[in-house]
Amino acid sequence: MEKLLDERTQQQVKEVFQSLKRDVAIIFFGSEDQNCTYCEDTKQLITEVTSLSDKLHLEIYELEKFPEESNKYHVDKAPSFLVAAYDQGEIVDHGIRYLGIPAGHEFTSLIRDILMVSSGDSGLQPATREFLADLKSPITLQVFVTPTCPYCPQAVVLAHQMAMESPMVEAEMVEAMEFPELSARHNVSGVPHTVINGGASELIGAAPEQYLMEKIREALSLHTSEN
Repeated sequence: MEKLLDERTQQQVKEVFQSLKRDVAIIFFGSEDQNCTYCEDTKQLITEVTSLSDKLHLEIYELEKFPEESNKYHVDKAPSFLVAAYDQGEIVDHGIRYLGIPAGHEFTSLIRDILMVSSGDSGLQPATREFLADLKSPITLQVFVTPTCPYCPQAVVLAHQMAMESPMVEAEMVEAMEFPELSARHNVSGVPHTVINGGASELIGAAPEQYLMEKIREALSLHTSEN
C-alpha cells in the first residue's frame, strides 16, 4: 500500500516529535459501512503518524462492534478519532475530537494537537483559562473545515485548546464535505464555521480567543434564559 506521507514529511514530523513529553493516544473509530468513504484513508494516515514516535499509541475500533467504547467517547459517526493523553496505560480524554480525515491544511492541526496534549498545557491566555475554569455547564464546539482552507487550523486548534483546558468543553473538527448532512443542518456555507452547543451560538471565520469566549457566553446566556 502506498504511503500517504512522503519521506520528507515523515522526517519533518519525526523531528517535531522529538519534543514530545507525555505519551499520547489516538483512538480511531471506523465503520463496516461501505459508505464510509474515508475510513481507510483516515486509519492509514493516523497509523502512519503514530508510527513516527514511540510516545504515540493507537487504538482502532469499529462503531458497530464496540458500542461500549463509542458511547464512552461520545462517538457516533465514522471516520472519527480522538487525541488523548496516555498515562501508564490509561487513556486521559481531553475532549479533543476529529470527524473526518485531517487532510491538507488540517494535518497541521493534528500535529499541533499531539504536541499540545503531550505537553499537558493548552497554551491559552490567563483570562481564557479563568473563564473556562468557571464554566458550570458543558460546552460543545464543532469546527467545520475543508482541507483547502488555510485559516481553518487556527479555529480548530483554538477549540481544541479550550477542550484541553477544561473538562467541561468537548471540541470536534468536522470535515464539512465528508459530512454534508451535518453541514446542511448547521447552514455551513463558508469555513471555518464554529457551532457552539448545537447551534445556540456560532462563529464564522478564524477569530482570537476573546471572540470565541464571547460566543460561548452568548450560548450559555441563551441556555440560562431557556431554563
